Order: sequence, then structure tokens, then C-alpha cells
Amino acid sequence: MPYRPENPEQDAQWRNAGDRIQNLLDASAAGGAVAHERAEQLVREVTDLYGAGLERMIAVAVNANPELADAFAADDLVASLMLVHGLHPHGVERRIEDALDSVRPYLGSHGGDVHLLDVDGEVVRLQFAGSCKSCPSSAVTLELAVEDAVRGAAPEISSIEVVAAESEPKPTVIPTDSLMSRMRMQSQAHTWHPVPGVADLTPGEVGGFAVGSTTVLACRVGDRLFAYHDRCGSCGESLAGAVLHRRLGSSGDDAVLRCPRCHAHFDVVHAGACVDGNGTRPENEGAHLDPIPLLERDGVLSLAVAEAVAS
Repeated sequence: MPYRPENPEQDAQWRNAGDRIQNLLDASAAGGAVAHERAEQLVREVTDLYGAGLERMIAVAVNANPELADAFAADDLVASLMLVHGLHPHGVERRIEDALDSVRPYLGSHGGDVHLLDVDGEVVRLQFAGSCKSCPSSAVTLELAVEDAVRGAAPEISSIEVVAAESEPKPTVIPTDSLMSRMRMQSQAHTWHPVPGVADLTPGEVGGFAVGSTTVLACRVGDRLFAYHDRCGSCGESLAGAVLHRRLGSSGDDAVLRCPRCHAHFDVVHAGACVDGNGTRPENEGAHLDPIPLLERDGVLSLAVAEAVAS
């Protein structure tokens, strides 16, 4: 079993340590070129020192117990440090496969999957399978989750290419810029925010959370958690006060969210698709909730929300 920190919120802060260090380096530029150069040299010296110590510690531990190599690699924080210093025990393909396995349950909840075709130098080639046809934003969340997983596991990768399935009338290869174009159209930047409180939701419970400037509606169905923007896909109003219902004749892991204002019903397990467009309420045909990626990162549940949404 991978190590779980006793204080996951504190542990999660180290994921952004690189950004904080870079901000400090940029701030040192105000002191002039010499001051900035010395600050960079200091960071390099400290990094090399700790890297040398880490290498020796890992060598001693693995010599005593070879199984510890996989245990170290399974810990996100330790694995990221090993990557920085070239000490990771697994090759790039193994790391990418493990990263994709970690997000497959989330992709499956949106009716999708992804397969690693090959790694050619610094280029990864993937193929998506399945999709939620009624929810265009679902594709965005899948791409965001997959890119985050791949970038985190293999920072040496420079680009991600997606090969379309043979039955799809799409170009053979989609470069990274084209792959992420829908994401850029919908938002200027996504940021991952730790939301450990979401894990406290009980089965069947719905809760609202303020994440940055975004209000998020999260719910638990069985042992699975789902998150959506607090906006009804039919009337556009807030979903505050919404509750989960089980559809008649459905299985125990199926649930719909009922808007307290327009009474539209959305399948929270399958990307928030509206289930009222069956002729009884044709105005809801194609309506859907906007899903938000909700994944465990460094042992802490985190949401990826847009910093600024395009009009």
C-alpha cells in the first residue's frame, strides 16, 4: 500500500514548491542581474546537495529491501523528487501507464478511456475511446485529467499527440495545441485546488464548496465522488438545495440530481447528462451539467477549476 501522509493538506503544499521557488527567483531579479544569478546558483547548489543525499539514501534502502523501490515510486512526493534527480526506478512508458491507470476510474465515469500507443522520444501518442456525446465539456475534463497525469508522471515529455480511432472521421494525428484547444476556448487557465472536505460527504449527500472564485457542487454516490459547476444545465440557475434521487428500476450505484428550481434531472454518474429528453421534456434534450475534474493528487482530493472563464 502506498504511504499516506498524516496531514495530507500540509503534504499537498509541496507539490507547488517549484512554483514558489520560481516566484522567489523572479523576485530576486529586482536586485539586478548579479543578485538573480546568485540566487539561481544557490538553488542549484542546494538542489544538488539534497539530490546527492537522496541518491545515497535510496541506494541504502533498496539494497536492504529491493521492494522499497516500488514503494518510493508509488508516493507522489518522493517520486517527483526522484524524477528531478534522475533516480526514478521506472522508465517513461511504465510511469505513463501507471498515471493513466490512476485516472481511468474517472474517465470511465464520463464514458471514456485512454490507451497509450507509444512514446517516441519526448512525444507521447495516446488514443481516446468512448465519450459522453451529450456533454461537450466532458471531453475537456478528460483531456485535462489525462494531461495532468501524464505531465506529472513524465515531466520530460514535451508534447502529447492523440490518434483518432479508425471509425472516427478525424485527422490521423492531433497535436497537443489542437488537443487542448477546446480547453483554452472555455478557460484561460485551470488550477488544481485541494478540497479534502469533499471526502467527508456521506453516500447520497450533496454539498456546495467555494473553490477560488468558483462554486462547486459535489456529491457522493456509493464510494464515488463527483463534482460539477453550481449551475443547472436546463434553467441556468444555482443548484443549491438539490438532492440525489435513484431512478426507478436503476441499480444502487446510479443516481440523478434534481434541480430544485426547474425540476430537471441529471445523471451525476455519467457526466451530468440530462435524463429528461425522452419526449416528456424535449426542451431538455442535450442539456447537461458542467463536470469538474475531481482527482486524488498527493493523497489529497483536488479540483481543477478555471481561473477565468471565457464569455
